[in-house]
Amino acid sequence: MAKVLLDPIGSARERVLDDASWAAQREHIGALNAELQKKRDEVRAGWGPEYEARVRKKGKLPTWDRIDRLRDAGSSVLPIGTLVNYGRTFGDEKKTSPGAGVVTAFVQVEGRWVVVIANDNTVASGSWWPQTPEKIQRAQEVALRLRLPVVYLVDCSGLFLPEQGHTFPGRTGAGAIFKMNALLSDRGVPQIAGVHGDCIAGGGYMPIISDVVYMTEQAYMVVAGAALVKGGKSQHITSLSIGGPDVHVHLSRCADHRVPDDETLIRCVRREVAKLPGSACDYYRYGADPGEPRFAPAELDGLFPKDHRRSYDALEVLARLTDESLFGEFLPDVGREMICGVARVGGLYAGFVANNPALTDHPFEKAQKRPGGILYREGIAKTSQFSRCCNDDGIPVVWLQDISGFDIGPEAEKQGLLGYGSSLIYTNTTNSVPMFTVLLRKASGAGYYAMEGLPYGPVLQLATPLARLAVMEGRTLAIGAYNTKLDDDFRIVAKSPEEADEIRRGMQAVEDRIVRDMDPTLAASQRDIDEIVRPSELRTWIAAMVAMSYQAIGYRRIKNPRIWSLHDLNVIRG
Repeated sequence: MAKVLLDPIGSARERVLDDASWAAQREHIGALNAELQKKRDEVRAGWGPEYEARVRKKGKLPTWDRIDRLRDAGSSVLPIGTLVNYGRTFGDEKKTSPGAGVVTAFVQVEGRWVVVIANDNTVASGSWWPQTPEKIQRAQEVALRLRLPVVYLVDCSGLFLPEQGHTFPGRTGAGAIFKMNALLSDRGVPQIAGVHGDCIAGGGYMPIISDVVYMTEQAYMVVAGAALVKGGKSQHITSLSIGGPDVHVHLSRCADHRVPDDETLIRCVRREVAKLPGSACDYYRYGADPGEPRFAPAELDGLFPKDHRRSYDALEVLARLTDESLFGEFLPDVGREMICGVARVGGLYAGFVANNPALTDHPFEKAQKRPGGILYREGIAKTSQFSRCCNDDGIPVVWLQDISGFDIGPEAEKQGLLGYGSSLIYTNTTNSVPMFTVLLRKASGAGYYAMEGLPYGPVLQLATPLARLAVMEGRTLAIGAYNTKLDDDFRIVAKSPEEADEIRRGMQAVEDRIVRDMDPTLAASQRDIDEIVRPSELRTWIAAMVAMSYQAIGYRRIKNPRIWSLHDLNVIRG
C-alpha cells in the first residue's frame, strides 16, 4: 500500500540564528509589521468616530460591529483587499475611500467558512467608489471557486456619483457584481443577504438574487431613491415608503423576512448558515487530528534577513507552517533550487512549492555553486510535474515565492528554458485544484508568473511586508537604462566629472523610483495583492485557505492518499 511519508524538518531558533542576528531581523520586520498595522487601523476606522456616531444615532451598528457579532466566538476574521485605494484621494475635496468603502473577509459562522461582503456604512453611507466593484467581484470569485457561502451585509447608497465614470461602464464595473450573483446562484453557491439600511440602485440589485433576504425595519431597497424620484417625477415620498419592508416583504416579495434591528438580523443570518451542509474538512483529514508546528509560527517575524540579497533556509519557514513540522519532500535531490512536497496543515493535506534562496550545487559542474531563487531546468521540470500530480490528486497547492526570475545566458537557452518555462505556465494555467500564492520576499520577472503569480489565477495572492514585486530590481534596471554610459565592468564612462555626476544621479533616481514602485502597499492599493500579512500570520492564513479548499464536497476531484499519482513517480524514480 502506498503511504504518505512525512519527515521532521526544522530546528530550534537558537540553532538557526545567533541572538544578535535574530534581534536585528526581528527589529526590522517588527517595524514593517507596525507600519502595516497602522494602515490596517486607518482603514478599519473608516471616516472616523464622527461618522460612526452618525451610524449609531440612526439605531444601526457600524459595519465592523456587525461582522464581530456574525463570527463564531473566538474565531479570527481574515479580511482581503484591506488596502484597496490606500493613499488615493478623489475630487477637489481630496476625499478618501478606506478599503474602497467595503469590507470583504473570510469569517467562520457556525463552524463554516463564509465570504462576507459588507458595505462600510461609515464611508459615504456605504457608497461604491473606484475599485469597489472589482473588490466585491474578487470576493465573489473566491467564493465561486471554493464554493463558499456568501453573506452580504448591505448598507449602500449606490455609486459615489462624482466618480461614476470609473465605476459604472467597464467590464468590471458595478453591473458585473450582479453577473457574479447570477453565476454563484447558477453553481449552487448559497447566498444570504441582510439589508440594514440604504440600498439604492446597484445596492438594491445586489441582494435580490440571494437565496434568502432579510430586511430591518429601517431598511429599504430601491432602483432610485426618493430624491431622484422627486426630481424625475415630482413625487414627494420617502425611500422607506417606496421600498421598505412593507413593500418588499409583503407586496413585491423581493425580500423574505423583516426583523426589528441589526442585532436580530445577524442572529437570523447565523441561523441560515447553520442550515447549510457542514464542513467536509474532518472527513478529508482521514482520521488525523490537526496539530501545531513544533516551532512557533511567531518566529517567522525574525527568520528573514534584512537584506533581500541574503539567503535563509526555506525548510525552516516550512517547519513553522506545517503540522508537527512534518514534510514529505518530492524528489529532493533534483533541482534543489526548488522545494516541492506535501504536508498537513490543520490536519489536511496541502502541497507546497518554495524557492530555495541558498546556493546549490551545479548539477553538471561539481565544483560550482549556483545562486538560489532562480528557475533552472531541473527545478522547473520537477515543479511542473509536482504541480500536475497535485492537480490530479486533488491536493491544494501553496506557492511560497522568493524568486529572482528564470536563469539567463547561453546555457539556459541551449537547455530550452523557454520551453520548460512554458510547460510550467501551461500546467499552472490549466490546473483546476485550488492554488494560493504567498510573496515572501522577491517576486521578480517571469518567475513571478511561472510560480502562480496573480495573472495566472491563484485563488488568493498574499504578500508579507517584505515583498518586492517588479520585473527586476532597481539597481539592475538602472544599469540597463544607462548601459551605453557604462563600461564592461559597469563603471561610468563620462567626458567630465560633471557628466559622471549627472549619470550617477540619474541612475540613483531610476533605482529609487523602482524601489518605491515595489512597495507591497502600492500593489495592494491597486489590487495586485489580495492582502498583506505579517510573516507570523502566515500559518493562520494558510490553515484557513487549506480548510476552505476542503470545506465543500462533490465539486472537485479529491483522491484518497492511497492512490496519489505522487506515489507512482516516487516509485519510478526509485
